[in-house]
Amino acid sequence: MISSLNRIATTVALCATAFLTGLGSAVAEPIDFPPLTDGATPAHLPGKVVWGDLVTPNLAGAEAFYTGLFGWSFRKIHVGDTEYAIASADGRPIAGLVQRIVPAGEHKQSHWLTFIAVHDADAAVRTAAADGAKVLAKPTTYGGRGRQAVLAGPDGAVFAVLASKSGDPEDFLAAPGEWIWSALLTEDPDGAAKFYKRVFGYDVFDLPSDDGLEHVVLSSQNYARAGINSLPQDTNRRHPHWLNFIRVKDTPEAAAKAEALGGKILVQPRVDRHGGRIALLADPYGAPFGVMEWTDTDTKTEPK
Repeated sequence: MISSLNRIATTVALCATAFLTGLGSAVAEPIDFPPLTDGATPAHLPGKVVWGDLVTPNLAGAEAFYTGLFGWSFRKIHVGDTEYAIASADGRPIAGLVQRIVPAGEHKQSHWLTFIAVHDADAAVRTAAADGAKVLAKPTTYGGRGRQAVLAGPDGAVFAVLASKSGDPEDFLAAPGEWIWSALLTEDPDGAAKFYKRVFGYDVFDLPSDDGLEHVVLSSQNYARAGINSLPQDTNRRHPHWLNFIRVKDTPEAAAKAEALGGKILVQPRVDRHGGRIALLADPYGAPFGVMEWTDTDTKTEPK
């Protein structure tokens, strides 16, 4: 699985930067992305993964895949020559899809970009940069969405920060078809945990494990937000990256359906540490993501 992500890790920074900076120059007027929430309860939850953007060479094909697999619906936004679509799960906006055609001869793979909530995007960028991060797309305000920027952490893993103008989505158990978990795979979990704690104010918890690798949980507001896991050490060609998971009712069924829709199974369904089954998949254009079962009795409160 990780080896199939290497090409993404080496090109995701360029794609993410080109996407956000390209949108800003595509039209004379500011881009008016819709807000994350309806603003009725403008809570701010720094450290929460609140959004994902998919960069894909085939927007229509990607829409068909994610609609068929998760039942997502889409609304198009036209920004100059750029095609952008808002993906919603059960009426709640959860992601954006942007089409970027790959020039002939280039081998850039489709990917998801992870957005993490902050109070102040500019302050988060300053803190991250002072701690060794690289700014790939400087803080920019996008209409009703808020202010966001793209960074590469000290280990090279690419992520985005977003100070939502309308507040962040409330904490609730994700329904099937919605984001349920995010994880950073990196060579230095301890160093990464210190970096993300400084940028987002996380509480950090080490998880016991019998696989010989490090596993860390990042928590805020008494809620587990994301994990940090060691990259397997069987090759030097693996690169740090973020990976996002979507909740499903039945992991083997979702994996088989993804394959039938033209996707690939990168890691076959298996039982995870929390007792549910997970699998790692790729859409027809190579973008990796995870699927995960989660019972209504499982908790996402921070470990003690």
